[in-house]
Parts: sequence; structure tokens; C-alpha cells
Amino acid sequence: MRLCVCGIILLSLASVGPMTTIANDQFEIEILRDIEFAKVDEFSLKLDLYQPVGAASPPLMVWVHGGAWRAGSKDNMPLNELVKRGFAIASIDYRLSPVAKFPAQVHDCKAAIRFLRAKARQYGYDASKTGIVGSSAGGHLAAEIGVTNGHSKLEGTVGKHLDQSSSVQAIVDYYGPTNFLTILKQSTPHGLSVRVPALQLLLGSQPEENAALAKLASPVFHVDKNDPPLLMIHGDYDPQVPINQSHELHGCYKELGLTARLEIIHGGAHGGPQFHNQARIDLIDQFLKTHLREGNTGEKSSN
Repeated sequence: MRLCVCGIILLSLASVGPMTTIANDQFEIEILRDIEFAKVDEFSLKLDLYQPVGAASPPLMVWVHGGAWRAGSKDNMPLNELVKRGFAIASIDYRLSPVAKFPAQVHDCKAAIRFLRAKARQYGYDASKTGIVGSSAGGHLAAEIGVTNGHSKLEGTVGKHLDQSSSVQAIVDYYGPTNFLTILKQSTPHGLSVRVPALQLLLGSQPEENAALAKLASPVFHVDKNDPPLLMIHGDYDPQVPINQSHELHGCYKELGLTARLEIIHGGAHGGPQFHNQARIDLIDQFLKTHLREGNTGEKSSN
């Protein structure tokens, strides 16, 4: 169906930027760039939508980029292989820490999810099956968003679609921090050189100086029995985010009997090609196809 109507969609959407099509031996990839999903004051928040051409109502994934919360952009989305396999992926921007402190980043990401749900019929993906994935700081945000579905302090009021749910049904976290009260104690000197200034920018203080805010920003303190399935991928030689960060969140999930898997890349550092090789793409593909089909709402009972 999308092969027939794609031109009509592009002509009818004033907020959509240029389209790119990537050929492959599975689905072709159609990319709609620079779709504005919200505006905060004069700051425009945008996303790029990667769609598998010809796939009927593909499940939706939201990609959250890394960059120590202070850098990076939506422009480098590394999971084209998943789009070729039939997933729609929205790569989103959010306000960086030099512009806005936490929880602005979470508010922006949740606004993107609400926007994507509101526009599901327009773009043709299935937003009832939405997952979130990110790496490093983006992995932290993916986990934080995934375990705070409906959290009153973290939903925010960004965007025009506050009637929509920001809940997700699956989380994929690539080597993201999960506990700001322990990460500095676990870090290498190199890790401290990155995380100390990054956390200062994000939180406006060091975690021990504002423990309440650090807890609010840490996924481990939000886990409850309603949280969606979780897949974490982490290198055991990560010099920036200690692997114990993933062990902590994994332990919280297992204590409650929730679905969680920690894939350890032996010898792996902070990213690299082995994180996106065939074996890991197969792992993510199977995880998402299994758990997005289950339809767990991920909604919190209360917060």
C-alpha cells in the first residue's frame, strides 16, 4: 500500500523534509526527515521517520541518540537493518543539557511518542506496538522512559497531543547509565572525566548533592511489576558506563520476575561494530517481534 500512496503523503505534509530511499534485498527504506513533533518556546523538536516500504502496519520503534546528554543528534540512526526487516523507526531529537536540564530530555522524548501515536494512521505504522531503543545517554533515556510510563513528574506538557499515551511496550538499552547514585563510584578515571561534567550539566549538580533528583533520573528507582520487557546490551570493558549499571537494572527486573535479558559483549567497550553485527540484530529482532506482539501496555498502576 505504501508504494502506491507514498508520493501523496509527501506532497500533503508541510512539516516533512526531504525523502530518501535506500534499496536492499528485503524492504526498501523510506526516510521522512525533519518532521516537527513539538515546539518549546522557539525551540523546534524534530524527528526522522524510517519506514519499510510495503510493510503493512509495521511495529514502531523510537531511537534515542547518545552523546552524554549534551551532544549528538537524530541524524545518525544505526539500525537500518531493523527497518529492512519490517520495523518503522523514528529517530528523535531532544533538548540537550546545555539548553535545558533534566527532566526536559524525558519530557521531549515522551512528547515524541505521543506525537507518533497521534499520527499513526497518517504514517501507516502500528503505534499500539511501540518500543524504545537508545545507546549510552540515549540508552539511559530509553530505560528511564520505559520504566516511567505515566509518571506524573516525568510526563511533562510538551507538545500538542497530551491525550495520547507515552507508554512503550519494549525497551532496548545499549550500555546506558541506570543509577546516578552509584555510577561515579563504579567508574574508571576516564569514565569520571566524562560523567562528572556530563551529570553536572544534566542535573545542575552532582548526584550526591541532590539525591532526590538523582533518584528521579535513575531507572533503577522506578521499576515495578508493570514495566515492559527489557533487553540490555553492554560491553564488559566499557570505560565510560560500567557494566554494573546494567547489572543493577537487570537485578531490579529479576527481583520482580519481569522479562529482562542482559547480553554481555565480552571485550566490548563503549559502542563499536560488534554491537550492531548480525548476531545482535538477530537478537533485537527476535526480542521485539516476541514482546511487541504480546501487547503489554507497560502502564504504571500509580505514581
